[in-house]
Amino acid sequence: MERRLLLPLCVCWALSAGGAERSGPPNLLLLLMDDMGWGDLGVFGEPSKETPNLDQMASEGMLFPNFYTANPLCSPSRAALLTGRLPIRNGFYTTNAHARNAYTPQEIVGGIPGSELLLPELLKKAGYVSKIIGKWHLGHRPQFHPLKHGFDEWFGSPNCHFGPYDNKATPNIPVYRDKEMIGRYYEDFKIDLKTGEANLTQIYLQEALDFISRQQASHQPFFLYWAIDATHAPVYASKQFLGTSQRGLYGDAVREIDDSIGKILKSLQNLGISENTFVFFTSDNGAALISAPKQGGSNGRFLCGKQTTFEGGMREPAIAWWPGHIPAGHVSHQLGNVMDLFTTSLSLAGLQPPSDRQIDGIDLSPAILQGKLIDRPIFYYRGNEMMAVRLGLYKAHYWTWSNSWEQFSQGIDFCPGQNISGVTTHTQEEHTKLPLLFHLGRDPGEKYLISFSSYEYQEVMEQISPKVQLHKETMVPGEPQLNVCDKAIMNWAPPGCEKLGKCLEPPKSNPKKCFWPH
Repeated sequence: MERRLLLPLCVCWALSAGGAERSGPPNLLLLLMDDMGWGDLGVFGEPSKETPNLDQMASEGMLFPNFYTANPLCSPSRAALLTGRLPIRNGFYTTNAHARNAYTPQEIVGGIPGSELLLPELLKKAGYVSKIIGKWHLGHRPQFHPLKHGFDEWFGSPNCHFGPYDNKATPNIPVYRDKEMIGRYYEDFKIDLKTGEANLTQIYLQEALDFISRQQASHQPFFLYWAIDATHAPVYASKQFLGTSQRGLYGDAVREIDDSIGKILKSLQNLGISENTFVFFTSDNGAALISAPKQGGSNGRFLCGKQTTFEGGMREPAIAWWPGHIPAGHVSHQLGNVMDLFTTSLSLAGLQPPSDRQIDGIDLSPAILQGKLIDRPIFYYRGNEMMAVRLGLYKAHYWTWSNSWEQFSQGIDFCPGQNISGVTTHTQEEHTKLPLLFHLGRDPGEKYLISFSSYEYQEVMEQISPKVQLHKETMVPGEPQLNVCDKAIMNWAPPGCEKLGKCLEPPKSNPKKCFWPH
């Protein structure tokens, strides 16, 4: 079926600037936000309506209200997007403790394994030139960098700008152009923690516009992965956007991102390549409610936020845009996942996914181009544990946990103002014998348990249980990459630091098990 779908698509891939024909696959542009919530866009009901460009993108394309990430945290979800595989398969998880979220701060020894095949590596077979702009977050040591895994160009950082950094206990994060650093955050690339002012989004915008223009001139298909981080605390925006939102600094950042995306889409149109460019917008995980309201966004009606496997932590805003191919103003209720962007991109490029490994992402092109619905489950993972599964409109929780009582008593709350007895638990609660079941259509906030004794419960679990059993029986975890930490391997002396005089002296190596409290 997938092979038959590729044939009519190829017939349409002929539009380019000036009316000249260019046969070949479409350009691919993935816009990945950082900690942006489902409720942050006007098209999803945000009342201030401060995202006119994204709202217009949705009116010209297709909205996905049931789109998910593969993990409620930055690094694992990005690894899933680029490999098409669950983090527990590609190694972006920890076994140091049960069901713990883990990511790649500077002291992490691991990173994306060389055995994993990333999207840009595979796209080379179809002649694509690939660039990542923004946050990589799949390992900061040189062997893990983007250019070692298929990308041709990189402008951005290996880690998050979240600190604190002082160049003594912890070095400032380097910013790279391709293989070498060109400066560090808070030094050469400033973020004012008092005012929130930073011009990074404008820099990332210009990098995108320049790359698109160059690739259009060279008549080569491109893959651009625009992974910016202005909505991750500490939130930032450039001076022209500061103080312009009804939602404070976080809203300022969202407004600047929206404006930037509008300019990127306009550039595609002006260059005459919008009908030959598939664009997809989404976020890496739900809004970080621990940072709200000043430094965090909104997850709408959904329960909790980032770090959790409740809907607020894993359901993401999502829009597909491809003029002339995607019917305008449509809403798809297809269950989607960031891993699907891997498989869908390969399909649009006329390529098949690797057959020597389990790929969790599905090809969404039938849903996007033909309005079809594909039956599939969504698995919610936290570290090494499958916490929940969604099938159709039903979601079954096999484990529940927001965060520990110890953290909660210290003011760390991933579900502020939301306390569902027996659901938002502060101890890890196992429900594998009798999962908690919710109907997300009539109860998107996961507030009302379906009675265990009801016919509805029994009927639904008879459908869900075999899929969960098969999933677990066939699961082969990858080697965990997020178990070992060592301060000696932090960003003390990144490639290129010698030229800038920005090398720092590392401490002695002292590898140890990483501690993951969540």
